[in-house]
Amino acid sequence: MKPYPLLFHPILKEKVWGGRNLVALGKTLPAGTAIGESWELADLPESVPGGRSKIANGPLAGLRLRQAIAEHGPAIMGPATLTDEGGFPLLVKFLDACDNLSVQVHPDEAYVRKHPEAFLKSEAWIIVTARAGAVIYKGVKPDVTPEQFARHVRDGTVVDDLVAITVAPGDCHYLPSGTCHALGAGIVVAEIQSPSDTTFRVYDWGRTGRALHLEQALQCITFGAPQRPAEDAGEPVEIDGLRTTSIARTGFFALERLETDRPLHHRIETSGMPEIWVVLSGGGLLQTPDAPTVPLSPGTTTLLPAALGGAGAELAAGTHLIRITLPSPLEGKLAGD
Repeated sequence: MKPYPLLFHPILKEKVWGGRNLVALGKTLPAGTAIGESWELADLPESVPGGRSKIANGPLAGLRLRQAIAEHGPAIMGPATLTDEGGFPLLVKFLDACDNLSVQVHPDEAYVRKHPEAFLKSEAWIIVTARAGAVIYKGVKPDVTPEQFARHVRDGTVVDDLVAITVAPGDCHYLPSGTCHALGAGIVVAEIQSPSDTTFRVYDWGRTGRALHLEQALQCITFGAPQRPAEDAGEPVEIDGLRTTSIARTGFFALERLETDRPLHHRIETSGMPEIWVVLSGGGLLQTPDAPTVPLSPGTTTLLPAALGGAGAELAAGTHLIRITLPSPLEGKLAGD
């Protein structure tokens, strides 16, 4: 089988804080439901319900991504490192926060070393839409102690301990494990994260019926450290009408923004590693030899296999997409090492 761009069936998640805004990103939502998340590319452990994406196009249609990797691993993944159990090492989703998400934290490295059932979860949010004045909460103010934080959780004033950041479409925020955070109401984001769903909820805005995990969270939260508004943002570079900007580079993934001001053809070079394209606006067509054309529109998430060859994209004016790449295990190694 010749490698080709892979599309996936979205996995929709009903949430108490969700809504209907993902329709604008091409998602068909069941009637009468508040959908908070659309998992676009997921390959979590089998123990996570609805945690594995199914391929939607081409010869591999109907297969779970995990099975496709097992059968065609080198062509899809190249030398990229899989999870310990052989899964894809990222989870990509859209979130529709019509209401505030819970204040929460994901386990840090120290906690994971002591609790093997927990997993690291570092993530980045790219703001797709945001109503005027909408904020995210990113980190604890440097002068807040763990004792103060716990007391304020119990008396309902903990939001005052958090760093609130007003956001706008296009902003990128990196949230490493250990960062106490919450997505504020009125925001739609694309989220790229390491593949874990371990979350410790510390405050839920007065909602009842969902468990809180203050004791575990206090063992993970980073206290006393200033928060950066973004991670590793670079200067834009324009090549033949395509503007590219590095917006995050982490140990788990790198993010690059691609933007067009006019219609253009872009030749795709995957450099022997897989990459993911997430279209936020505009669109176009992905073209590869011996494979059907893949349409690109807002909300489209495409996995470009490592061995993809001869591919190109016809991009419309006003296209904005996020290119996601994985760290190569060969980076920094000398020949013969």
